[in-house]
Amino acid sequence: MSPAPVDVASLSLSALTAFLVELGEKPFRAKQVYRWLHQRGAVRFDEMTDLSKALRAQLEARAVIRAVEKDLEQRSVDGTIKYRFKTHDGKLIESVYMPSPERKTLCVSTQVGCAMGCRFCATATLGLVRHLAPSEIVAQVHAVNREVRANEGLETLRPLTNLVFMGMGEPLHNFENVKAALELLQSEDGPNFSSRHITVSTVGLVPMIERFATETDVKLAISLNASWDETRDVIMPVNRKWKIADLMEAVKKFPVKQGRRVTFEYVLMSGVNDTDDDARRLAALLQGVPAKVNLIQYNENPGLGFSTTLDNRAERFKQILEAADVVALIRANRGRDIAAACGQLANVDKRAAAGAA
Repeated sequence: MSPAPVDVASLSLSALTAFLVELGEKPFRAKQVYRWLHQRGAVRFDEMTDLSKALRAQLEARAVIRAVEKDLEQRSVDGTIKYRFKTHDGKLIESVYMPSPERKTLCVSTQVGCAMGCRFCATATLGLVRHLAPSEIVAQVHAVNREVRANEGLETLRPLTNLVFMGMGEPLHNFENVKAALELLQSEDGPNFSSRHITVSTVGLVPMIERFATETDVKLAISLNASWDETRDVIMPVNRKWKIADLMEAVKKFPVKQGRRVTFEYVLMSGVNDTDDDARRLAALLQGVPAKVNLIQYNENPGLGFSTTLDNRAERFKQILEAADVVALIRANRGRDIAAACGQLANVDKRAAAGAA
């Protein structure tokens, strides 16, 4: 029985070097292959034109590139583009491109579905199908870089400037693969993203936050969404295992390096977590923590039973935080009309679904 093909786009440069040496190649060939994979975003070995035909044939026989295939593209009135990608085994994931005058940001998925079960989130309705491999995580970045280059007439190999790991899935539940993907994305011979321009979000897997702090150097965002356990237990099942106090203890140990100020994401849901008392409790909770709060007015998902907080209530919530010297902003929700906003990623074509109704 022949060995399973090697997923070369998941390999670090050192691991790729060892693999090519095993094939009888000189070590320097690894850097050529690596740059084709992670600078140019090659999806086939025959694209690697500076490699010999013999080496390309060996790679075809012994390895595989786990690229993703664009399955659907949806464009919002605000310029956001949602891409639905199909993996090699037919699973569907979504990535969201959010351009602005200052930056070009991609929201990346780390799992097919999600196991966390947050009651207000559309992705949670899918359950967890499987983890994404490092190659499948970075493939979203490479694919959207290609799309942006073509759509916007750009020559740079890496038009994307910022990455947020806030798409489908819980990144710290797939920590080893996310960590490997971060290393690929930050490598000098790859896309070379700065740690200051990458943010990873978590619902609060407390034991993994320490590992994340010590084994990566990118920014952390905490999806908090409640200021006391009674509410968070209901809307976020993870809180039944690790209470807010446990989460805050882990956050306070997080090393606040340059550019690593912790962000707290707080989804405002009408009558659930948006009262003045909720704001005051949140302000008290964050005293002494070098952090900022992103307030997100809930993006409604049919059937989940939650509704969004109105503008005046969101503004009042923000004012209470600011009066307590907590940095807060109301984040603009982008891509609502194509189900691309925070908490809406569930592989649904919103317009097609509306037409079928």
